Amino acid sequence: MFINRLPASFTKRPRALFTKLPWASSTKLPRASSGQQQPKASKLSDNGLRQCLRIAVGAWLGFLISQLMHWNYGVFFTVFPMFLLGIIPVFNAHVVRQFLGNACLNVVEISLVVGLTQHLPVVMTGLVFLMFLGRFTLMARGPLFVFGANGVLTLSIMLHFASYPDLDLFDLLASNSVASLLAVAIAALMHWLFPDVTPRQPPPRQAKTAALKRHQALIGALTATLSFLVFQLLDLRDSLSAQMATILILFALGYHGARMSAWRRAIGTLLGCNLALVLQLVLFTKSDHLLLVLLAYAIGLLLFAREHVIENAGSGIGFGGLTTLGILFGQYLRPDQDLVVDAVYRFSSMCVALLVTLAVMAVLHRLLDLWPAASSREAPRTS
Repeated sequence: MFINRLPASFTKRPRALFTKLPWASSTKLPRASSGQQQPKASKLSDNGLRQCLRIAVGAWLGFLISQLMHWNYGVFFTVFPMFLLGIIPVFNAHVVRQFLGNACLNVVEISLVVGLTQHLPVVMTGLVFLMFLGRFTLMARGPLFVFGANGVLTLSIMLHFASYPDLDLFDLLASNSVASLLAVAIAALMHWLFPDVTPRQPPPRQAKTAALKRHQALIGALTATLSFLVFQLLDLRDSLSAQMATILILFALGYHGARMSAWRRAIGTLLGCNLALVLQLVLFTKSDHLLLVLLAYAIGLLLFAREHVIENAGSGIGFGGLTTLGILFGQYLRPDQDLVVDAVYRFSSMCVALLVTLAVMAVLHRLLDLWPAASSREAPRTS
């Protein structure tokens, strides 16, 4: 009696139904017939799924805590967890030392450079170049890449804010320090909640020549310094996303890598702005309700975190969308703020900034290749 009431598909294809169950996706069963289709494998591996959850939940927690505490500079609390969980897939004492060490050094650097040389633009520009050159040198060498990359990103943001005379420098430095500590705590919690299933293999190291390292350090430092000068000379207070875009493509350490990174960054920013527009239209006049904002932000984080893990390209489409959402929600989302205008302005300013940055890098690349001590023409060897 009971068997007769079951649907025919259940009795005829028990194996096909079993393999569609979520907990049985990894179970291997022989085909029932030659014409039967096997279920498609997910694009996310077990480690990739957990990294996706770490990025989305970690960035969401940073945004939530900054909103509940009413802290200024929400961009620190949203972007730092994204960087620590997205760009760096592992978490260990070496990563923590580099991340927190850079935060402490940034406080000293910004205090001295901005506090003592703000009225001396030429001297200040020279010191900024030296700071960027030191960070890009560490990135080019490899072992202290996290220290250098986080230093470049943080210095550019803090110098952008600190260049305005009405800014409270102590509040800026305190927010950066608290956000760095919070990001480390969030990263530790996320790796404890969503640990990797299998150990990750370290990426292959490149055997670079001294000239190539010098080329990568100089082109990065010169471009970052020119970006700093432009944002100092022009009143671009609301163009933080554009400045971050010009810095993040420098993580590719060279002109050829920056071209592809800029294209992916532009696509990610466009998608991030469009998603922010859609979420703004959905929220409409309810953007002051924190629970609704948190739900909308979580949806966007999950979408871009998944794309970031799948493409596995560092600062690509997924990470561009993540940071765009982090900036729009963390820094500019207020009940009286219109994200529609902000999103359109940020995408247009970012496109202009990327085009100018690539043009500058192309010129610097050609000029540095004329100098044998800083030439990039010799291809690196992998080991």
